[in-house]
Amino acid sequence: MLARAAFGLALAAALPAQAATEIDRAWAAGYRAAFTCSSLWNGAGKPLEAIERDELTGIYPEIEADVRALKADVDDKAKVVRVAYRDDIPPRLAQWIAGEGCVTLPIGAAPVPITGFTGAARPVLDDQPWPMGDRDARAPVPRGFAPFASATETVAAYGGRTSSLLVVKNGRIVVERYWGGHGLHTAQRTFSVAKSMAATLIGHAVLQGSVDVKAPALIAEWQSPGDPRAAITTEELMRMASGLTSDTAGNRSDAIYMGGASVRQWTTQWPLLNRPGTQYRYANNDTLLATLSLKAAEAKAGRTLDPNAFFDRIGMTRTFAEHDKDGDYILSSQVWTTARDLARLGLLYQNDGQWRGERLLPADWRRFVTAPTGPQPEGAFGYGAYFWLLNKSEGVPADAFGAFGNRGQYLVVIPSRQLVIVRQGYDDGKQRLDIAKLVAAIVAADGKGL
Repeated sequence: MLARAAFGLALAAALPAQAATEIDRAWAAGYRAAFTCSSLWNGAGKPLEAIERDELTGIYPEIEADVRALKADVDDKAKVVRVAYRDDIPPRLAQWIAGEGCVTLPIGAAPVPITGFTGAARPVLDDQPWPMGDRDARAPVPRGFAPFASATETVAAYGGRTSSLLVVKNGRIVVERYWGGHGLHTAQRTFSVAKSMAATLIGHAVLQGSVDVKAPALIAEWQSPGDPRAAITTEELMRMASGLTSDTAGNRSDAIYMGGASVRQWTTQWPLLNRPGTQYRYANNDTLLATLSLKAAEAKAGRTLDPNAFFDRIGMTRTFAEHDKDGDYILSSQVWTTARDLARLGLLYQNDGQWRGERLLPADWRRFVTAPTGPQPEGAFGYGAYFWLLNKSEGVPADAFGAFGNRGQYLVVIPSRQLVIVRQGYDDGKQRLDIAKLVAAIVAADGKGL
C-alpha cells in the first residue's frame, strides 16, 4: 500500500505522529461520508448494512479502522450524510444532488446547503429497447457461456470478490449475474474506469471542434510567462506523459477524494519534472487536469461541460459523475455506475463511436485511444489514452482494450469478436481478479459457438 507521502506533496510524511493521526481521521470521516452518500442515493441505492460490508472494508489500511469506527448520521430527507470525528471541528459532510451525485465538503466546512447546481432529474428510459433502455436486452445464453451464466465457482476461479459479471455478444446481453444483493440498477464506484469516461467526453468535444488533443491544455494557472507547463498537451495528459511531479505512483488524490479539496487548487500546483511526452507516470492529476482543460474548452465554445447529459444520450441514466464544491468534475475516479451502463459505454466503442446511427465520437477515436504511441508502462498491459491494452495477454485478441479501476472494476471491449465484458467487484490486496485470464476464458467460450 502506498506510503503516507501519498497524502499530498509528501508533507504528511513529515507531520508529527499526532498530526498525521488527525489527518488520517479526517480522511476517514470524509471517506465514510462520501461513500455512504453515494451508495445510498446513486442508482438504485444500497442498504446501510451492504455499504458497511462492501464499501467500507478492504480499503486503505491507514484509515480503515477509523472508517469502521466512525458513525454516519444520515438525513434521508435532506439527502445529507454527516460524520463527526472531532469535538472542535464541524462534522464531515457529503450532500446528494439530484442527477449529479454527492458533493463532499472540505475539512472544517460548516454543514450548510450546497448551492449553484441545477439538480436536474435524469430521464427514465427503462422501457425503451436495449441498449437505450432495458427492454429485450437479453439473448439466449450460447452453449460456451453456460458456466459463466450459472456456475458461481466458474467466476470465483479467476479471483477477487465479484459483484457483477456481464457479457454482451453481438450487441445483446448473453451473461448477466449479480452477487451480494446487487442488481441491474445498483451503482458502484468506478474508481479509475472514470478515466476512460473522461476520454470519451474529450472525444465528443473533439468531434464538436472545441478540443484539439495535440494543442496545449487550457489551464489558466499555467499561462504566466516562462511557465513550461503551458506547453503540455491534452494528448500528453491522456497518455499519462505530462512530465509533472507525482509524489507517488498513481499520485493518490486523497485531499480531493476524502478531504473535499478543490480540484483546481490541488492539481494545478504540481511542478514539471520531465520533458512532456517522454516518461509514463500514471497519475490521477493528469486526468483531472485534462478535465479542467475540457471544461475551459467547452466554455470557450459557449457550452457547459455536463458529463451526465452525455451519458443520458447513450442510456447511461444511472451513471453519476460527481464533482467538487466548485463544480469541477472528479473524472479520475468519482463516478458511480451500473454494469449495464458500463456495457453501454463499451457498445459505443464497439460501434466505433456511433450510437443508434448518430456519430458521437470521431471516426478515428477508437484507434486513437487504443494506440500505444506514448511512453509505455512496465507490466502485463499496454496503455493508450486513458484505456489499457490487452495486446500482450495470452488467449486474448490483439484488439482487446479496456477501462480498469481499483478494487476490480473492468470494462473490456473486443471489436473483432463483437464482445463487451463488464466485471465489477470489491477486490482488496488479498483477493484480486486476474482480468487477463477471465477475458481469455470468455473468448474461448465464445469460440465454442451456439
